[in-house]
Amino acid sequence: MLHRLALTAAASLAAVAAVPAPAHADAAPALSLAPLFADHDTLTVTVTDAGPGIDGTYRLDCRPNGGTHPNPVGACGRLGELFQSGQDPFAPPPERSACTLQYGGPASARVTGTWQGRPVDAQFKRTDGCEVSRWNALVPVLPSVTAS
Repeated sequence: MLHRLALTAAASLAAVAAVPAPAHADAAPALSLAPLFADHDTLTVTVTDAGPGIDGTYRLDCRPNGGTHPNPVGACGRLGELFQSGQDPFAPPPERSACTLQYGGPASARVTGTWQGRPVDAQFKRTDGCEVSRWNALVPVLPSVTAS
């Protein structure tokens, strides 16, 4: 009986370990090259308080590049660069980060959808130096904005 329980527990742990972690604002999963060959990525980028002509909701399709995003080739290229360097572009800043009091303006963004075969639900803002750097690292997925 104990042997059967141990085998069941081991099989359960193996199954859980095989499920990829989600990429969203409150998790920073390790990246794997396995999802590199996912068939298609689709993200919805919603930008608010960035200014006239910038605010809106855009669809970004990668592999193949397209959608209503103003620069799908550049945006998908940037996501590919970050992935190849082992970075999760949707991870939040590390907890307890020492961030400057730099204010980057009222702009905020939310990115949802699927990237590299994983669900994405990430929030971006420009309220301190860490958040401004995080936003700027994702340009042109997010628009280039300056403090107002």
